[in-house]
Amino acid sequence: MPLSRLLTLIIGISLILGLILWLIYSLNSLYTQIAWTSPLLANILLGLLIILLGLLIFAFIYYFGLFGRSKQKSRRRSRTPKVPVEKTEAAQENLKAVHQQVTQIQDEVARQELLLRSREIESILSRGELQVVVFGTGSAGKTSLVNALMGRMVGKVGAPMGTTGEGETYSLKLKGLERRILITDTPGILEAGVVGTQREQLARELATEANLLLFVVDNDLRQSEYEPLRRLAEIGKRSILVFNKTDLYAEEDKETILARLRQRVKGFIAVEDVVAIAANPQPVKLENGEIFQPETDVMPLIRRLAAVLRAEGEELVADNILLQSQRLGEETRRQIDNQRRRQAEKVVERFQWISAGVVAVTPLPVLDLLATAAVNAQMVIEIGKIYGCDLNMERGKELALSLAKTMVSLGIVRGAIELLVTALELNVATLVVGKAIQGVTAAYLTRIAGKSFIEYFRNDQDWGDGGITEVVQRQFQLNRRDEFIKAFVQEAIARVIKPLESQPAEPEEPNSPNDW
Repeated sequence: MPLSRLLTLIIGISLILGLILWLIYSLNSLYTQIAWTSPLLANILLGLLIILLGLLIFAFIYYFGLFGRSKQKSRRRSRTPKVPVEKTEAAQENLKAVHQQVTQIQDEVARQELLLRSREIESILSRGELQVVVFGTGSAGKTSLVNALMGRMVGKVGAPMGTTGEGETYSLKLKGLERRILITDTPGILEAGVVGTQREQLARELATEANLLLFVVDNDLRQSEYEPLRRLAEIGKRSILVFNKTDLYAEEDKETILARLRQRVKGFIAVEDVVAIAANPQPVKLENGEIFQPETDVMPLIRRLAAVLRAEGEELVADNILLQSQRLGEETRRQIDNQRRRQAEKVVERFQWISAGVVAVTPLPVLDLLATAAVNAQMVIEIGKIYGCDLNMERGKELALSLAKTMVSLGIVRGAIELLVTALELNVATLVVGKAIQGVTAAYLTRIAGKSFIEYFRNDQDWGDGGITEVVQRQFQLNRRDEFIKAFVQEAIARVIKPLESQPAEPEEPNSPNDW
């Protein structure tokens, strides 16, 4: 009890006792004097004074009782966990944006999955639980660690790798921490086979959702363990590196391994967050033949776990919710981008053969890109609509001509002709006439133009640091690969050359790549 309150209490009690003694003496004198003249009046006055004294005592007791209760309530309120407001608001804004963006996704399954994940994050935000995930190889002793932390058996111990097929979660209450702690034992990583790969994927997903990660090893870090630990740290996962099975090592070897671990993770895991334990020590045979079972040694981890959760618990919850909402937002944008890309590529596919038909039907002595400018301009407008950009025909023609001039200046037109002439000669038994080559080349160049415009609109109508030149050159290189050229030529034969061969023969001027 505070000294000021104690003094107030002592003075108050002393005052009340003094008043009681004074009143008893005074009342006795007053009562004696009044009783001689009016006994009834004396009794009424005595009753009033006793009631007044009782009210005074009750008020004093009530004040201190109410004061004490209000203090307790305020202390309880002060311990109620509250996630930092700015991060909570940021997470809520991210989730609100996700709900708006999800409506643009046409795939019903993908849309429902994103909405489900959004609701899960909102649920985590409302529950405010601390999720601790135990992660590592199947042989590192993860389940034994969970058993030791829980203080009772919650899973199989000493079983072969791969027994934990899915994340198993257990509840734990830590003294001095209002939040409930959920400890999840994950499948082991680096297991062989398809099933092992699937389990590892699940373990990684659970790890990315954790507020705190316990990464368990039983020796020095292998490269295959170091990489996932480093990547999880890069995305903001707070981690404790747990060196388990220390009972299998001599004290000197144990300290050497511990020092190596701290050195390897220096920069993304603090020295104090690398702890050594023995979650399930092996029995030892004594000289007299008796079997001695050492006790588990997990107190270094429990102390560190408690210190981290008490000091950083609220920040860990806030950071994780914000991270999860950001990752969901990124996934939503990626889904929308993939959907738009597929739609835009269908537009390019359609217009490349429209362009081929226009040029093949009305061949020119020289492949004039201006002749297909209107076709390409319409393609640009349709791609722009997919990405939410409304362009008029004038702006579409301007962009199409700008890109056409760039392809000419870079030598892509000549390079495309030479590439396709060679490919057609290898795939067509008869001699390919000039208008067929022109049509196929127009389709190919329209494809490069369309692919370039997809990148332009994906980057918010910006060609990027390298400008239009770099984008066009990259698309030309991507679309000249052997596997693509083979598939493109086969489709061009079916769509352009065979229809032309079925038409009545007409006299044509000889053409060669040098004439273009």
